[in-house]
Amino acid sequence: MGNTSYLETIKTARELFEDLSFSYPGEWKKKGESRKIIGFLPIYIPKEIIHAAGMLPVGIFGAGDRIPVIKGDAYFQSYICHLPRTVIELVLNGNFDDFDGFIFPSICDVIRNLSGIFQLKIKDKFVRYLDFPQNFEESIGGVFYRSELERLITDFEKMNGIKVTPEKLNASIVLYNENRRLMQELELIRNTDPYKIPAVDFYLVQRAGNVMSVEDHNDYLKKLLPLLQDSNFEKEDKIRVVVSGSFCEQPPIGLIKTIENAGCYIVEDDFQLGHRWHSKDINYKTDDPIGSLVDSYLNDSTYSSAVYEGDKPKGDLLANRVKELKADGVIFCAPSFCDPALLDRPLLEKAMDRHHIKHSNFQYHENLGQFHVIKEQAGTFADMIKLWE
Repeated sequence: MGNTSYLETIKTARELFEDLSFSYPGEWKKKGESRKIIGFLPIYIPKEIIHAAGMLPVGIFGAGDRIPVIKGDAYFQSYICHLPRTVIELVLNGNFDDFDGFIFPSICDVIRNLSGIFQLKIKDKFVRYLDFPQNFEESIGGVFYRSELERLITDFEKMNGIKVTPEKLNASIVLYNENRRLMQELELIRNTDPYKIPAVDFYLVQRAGNVMSVEDHNDYLKKLLPLLQDSNFEKEDKIRVVVSGSFCEQPPIGLIKTIENAGCYIVEDDFQLGHRWHSKDINYKTDDPIGSLVDSYLNDSTYSSAVYEGDKPKGDLLANRVKELKADGVIFCAPSFCDPALLDRPLLEKAMDRHHIKHSNFQYHENLGQFHVIKEQAGTFADMIKLWE
């Protein structure tokens, strides 16, 4: 692998990750009067609609340990996750001044309350709490979700006067289908040969896709993928693990590196779950692309602690995925006070026991700075599997 080219490519993603002033979206916005920036909270939103409206979807995943939380603590009680504190800190510090609107997907009560604070503090910008169906019957959840998407489109059209036509929406779906396919190629490399791309680098590439335009991220992935085919990273004696529970508040970069340095190859995680929310391409050869988005959400979306499982137990789905990946075990890694993840964990652990899959668990928060205990725990887990297997 051309090491210089690879390092330069990853450097681009790292710079986007570190830039809390959101320079890329700001520069993108300057290129057209009708361009708008729409920030979104985890996990998933229909980016295709934002793109078709001539806008840029930008992920808001907190600030980790990169800023001190001074004002944010005044807005939330101590016994909830850390994410909303840094988000509010960013708002009050002016980091989102170039943004024109914000979408808060229905994940938990904390995100709902955060959307309320945005409405109080930012009265001149679009703020929407986007509800997703928990009933997956087309006649119930499908009808509800369609009405939510149509309302979103109407609001966007009022913001910049751009009509979201079926043709524009289909064109956007094509671009995001391509993005998911390229990300799947990258995932496949990690699934089969995780030594070819370090876990932190993989994470940064995913994060870049929540800042860049879909066109730029597609070009970026096309540049990166050939570099990985000739990877000269040396394969190490590490176990293969799936990391589960970090779908909203993101782990510190140091924590991801710690898991890997402790003897674990991360072959799959849910850190940036929105990138693989849909398991199949969304239909774009239709006069009703809104219906395609609804159908894909109901029938082809992945499992998550933020989604009702219905007749598809999450534990069995996770266990089957672990077996497909030939992983040695699962590390349950969830933010402190994350109700969806922590309430699901006992059920998921029981499922792992039922399927005879080894597992370990710990909690973190986004500005965690000390990883010694986690390294010891992950290292012990890796050593146990190597010795016993």
